[in-house]
Amino acid sequence: MERDLTETIVAAAVEVHRCLGAGLLENVYESALCHELAAQYGLLCQRQVPIPVLYKGVPVRAPLFLDVLVERQVVIEIKSAEKNYPYYQMQLFTHLRFLGLKIGLLINFGKESLNDGISRIVNDPIAARG
Repeated sequence: MERDLTETIVAAAVEVHRCLGAGLLENVYESALCHELAAQYGLLCQRQVPIPVLYKGVPVRAPLFLDVLVERQVVIEIKSAEKNYPYYQMQLFTHLRFLGLKIGLLINFGKESLNDGISRIVNDPIAARG
């Protein structure tokens, strides 16, 4: 189920990149991707979802915000940069960990070829425990 969902998200992202190209602001891609996912695939997309940051059960700062949550299952972090920085993957992994979710996609619309800008991140709590 999650694999099918991520494949659908990637297909929608490819369509957005094909239509808009590279070089726009992240929020433009976020809006277009959510429109594509809702209009063409009937998927629920939530934008700018707050993630509480707790330390030992106590909020330690204002919440973080993830870019897009699809069907309450897949987190999407959207970038529009020339390079893929490792920090972006760590940011997505942290969002997954804080939410207790398993699958995330990092989609960098700033790449000339979108195939070079998509990473799938898996949070495996069982493997992390040893």
